[in-house]
Amino acid sequence: MPEFQATDLAEWAHGKWSPTAPRRVAGVSSDTRTLEPENVFVALRGPNHDGHSFVDEALKCGAAAAIVEAESGYTAARAGGCLLLVDDTLIALQRMAGCYRAGLSVETVAVSGSAGKTTVKEMTAAMLKYGGPVARSKGNLNNHVGVPLSLLAVEPGDWGGVFEVGMNHPGELRPLCEMIRPRWGIITNVGPAHVECFESISAIAEEKSEVLRALPADGTAVLDADGDYFDVLCRAVSCRLITVAIGKDADYVAVPDGTREGQIAITERSSGERVAVKMSIPGEHNIRNALLSTAVARGWGIGWKDIGAALESYRSLPNRWIVENVRGVTIINDAYNANPLSMRAAIDSFGEMKTGGRKWLVFAGMLELGSSEEREHIEIGRYAGSGPWAGVITVGELGKLIADGMVEAGFNPGQVIRCADNEATVETLAGLLEAGDAALLKGSRAMRLEEVRDRYVLLSV
Repeated sequence: MPEFQATDLAEWAHGKWSPTAPRRVAGVSSDTRTLEPENVFVALRGPNHDGHSFVDEALKCGAAAAIVEAESGYTAARAGGCLLLVDDTLIALQRMAGCYRAGLSVETVAVSGSAGKTTVKEMTAAMLKYGGPVARSKGNLNNHVGVPLSLLAVEPGDWGGVFEVGMNHPGELRPLCEMIRPRWGIITNVGPAHVECFESISAIAEEKSEVLRALPADGTAVLDADGDYFDVLCRAVSCRLITVAIGKDADYVAVPDGTREGQIAITERSSGERVAVKMSIPGEHNIRNALLSTAVARGWGIGWKDIGAALESYRSLPNRWIVENVRGVTIINDAYNANPLSMRAAIDSFGEMKTGGRKWLVFAGMLELGSSEEREHIEIGRYAGSGPWAGVITVGELGKLIADGMVEAGFNPGQVIRCADNEATVETLAGLLEAGDAALLKGSRAMRLEEVRDRYVLLSV
């Protein structure tokens, strides 16, 4: 982890040390559960917790110092350690990250989109590591707290950095990009995610365009030419543009090999090269993710052999299309989150997946859809209604709307089971699933459908 001069931290944060500065600071943390010795602990205020309540614990765990708000009443005498007093700890964290990044020579990539940004970030980092040490956002730390923490973890010797940027409200992406200073920008797609805070999907596309506007004149934007809002995004590009597509003209084009599962051919227009690679995860959406990452990797000089190795060895993060066999039953845990784009992608991938037995859908609701909530859930049901499913189990009130849409599309009502909660869903699955069957779990983060997987596994022991 990077080391910091105490004087730099005070200058960057616009703060003052009390009573004295620490001798050594290595790394920054805002969570006592993951804090390491000699980290500086930032006491952030949140909707559920106030970091000032954990300062004592942080110092006992070996923190070199804590950053606290001067008006919090927390004093060095009370803490028994070094404190950096600031007006606002969140603003201080962001200032520190911006100043630290400004002093680094590392080249960075910013990744955003309504779906797939974590996958693209991870794939891109996996490819770029063949050229040297690469920093990246941990998990999906992509907001006003996660981005500065990720930047403050970059080592001075890192060759590159790949950072995910997300948003829930207008105006959130620009300050994140100002911190990151990307030379490469990727927009995976644009769809109705967090639409409750925007007037329209077009407004979401405009906000995503902030990533592209942040790129310098000698930067590079990477876009999916098949995307619904490709033209809108292009208008924000004032630097080099690289396009990707499936089966149509673009700088990088993929064509799936219909005879071999997971095999695709990628054609690079600039060189005329056509290379076969094997994907470790299914779905057309992941082919697009791979193309976006490949475009960046090739621009950074990564060879095809290394790109192929990165794609073939890629493994999803927890709760993102994790496939496991539980006593003969295949469980696909894709419960990390859900919006209309990712739901459709999961339905398609599950439909194409080769299994030996019946296929079951387990769906919970999608959140942050605003006035379009009912319509979007019914539309997902209609989209899934013609699939080869043995049945669908829905969870909660929003899940019922998906079931309604499936029935409207002609799905057999007798194969639809509506459950009130996760516990009822586990009991239902336990009575339905047989060896050879497969079940897909998909819903928004707050629905915690991974609990269904966890409890089902325990029942099966």
